[in-house]
Amino acid sequence: MSTMNISLPDSLKTFVDSQVSQRGYGTSSEYVRELIRRDQDKQQLRSLLLAGAESEPTPAVDAGYFEVLRKRVLQPAGKRKKA
Repeated sequence: MSTMNISLPDSLKTFVDSQVSQRGYGTSSEYVRELIRRDQDKQQLRSLLLAGAESEPTPAVDAGYFEVLRKRVLQPAGKRKKA
């Protein structure tokens, strides 16, 4: 694991320290890693949403669509039609 040192003003250091103790993190590094992971997740979700928005529209997903899926799942494996 690599090491990275950061400088924080006293007010941010105090905030990080309070978050570590209040939220059960063992160290400030654990807290910062969690923040970075959340930011990565947000960026990935944003990319997926943008890709979805740019994709071609699909047929409506309604009760009939789910009924077809249920029937397909309930059929024995050898009799299922390929999608």
